[in-house]
Amino acid sequence: MSVRVAAIIPAYDEETTVADVVRAVRTSPLVSETIVVSDASTDRTAAVAREAGARVVERPTNGGKGAAVLSGLAMTDAPLVLLLDADLVGLTADHVERLLAPVLDGSRVMNCSQRDRGWFTPFTRWLPLVSGERALPREIIERVPPHLLRGFQLEEALNYYCRRNRLPYGSVPLPGLTMRRKFQKVGWRKALVQYVRMWTVVAKAMILVRIAALKGEF
Repeated sequence: MSVRVAAIIPAYDEETTVADVVRAVRTSPLVSETIVVSDASTDRTAAVAREAGARVVERPTNGGKGAAVLSGLAMTDAPLVLLLDADLVGLTADHVERLLAPVLDGSRVMNCSQRDRGWFTPFTRWLPLVSGERALPREIIERVPPHLLRGFQLEEALNYYCRRNRLPYGSVPLPGLTMRRKFQKVGWRKALVQYVRMWTVVAKAMILVRIAALKGEF
């Protein structure tokens, strides 16, 4: 029995890569609809995504990744969701299938990507699972308190929800899949600041989700 899958792609100023991501997703027969949420982008992100065939949601104000994902979720009733970053490079229909397969066959509730990091790829299994590419039922996202889905807290909150509720989840290697790095977008100086900020938020999220669990919010 087929299950409808909606791909949700949050994007902020990603006109360089978002169209290729959309086109790759749309070549997969497993995905029913492709939704790009432009989070108050200042470039042509929304336009190029629409031209590539995506259904586009344009947020008037920037609310961060979590808010963009929730906006996309509100636009579909598909029971399964495929979350993808808009700055991916090299995404293929095969990558989409590898992400979705364990969720569709019931062996995992959530499946995430291990991007291709060259010689460093084997070591990524010891890093926090913060990949933006993940397949899961929409109800998992809906059961997490919205305040824990803000910005880069999204991935850690989803991980912890599955772990606390003993739901099987994991990751799969996706050879050839990389992303446009921050230094390519904004230069080394700004990129360094953004990386420090991102990992600070991730560390904060690890603490906040555990506090929420103690309060009975999970």
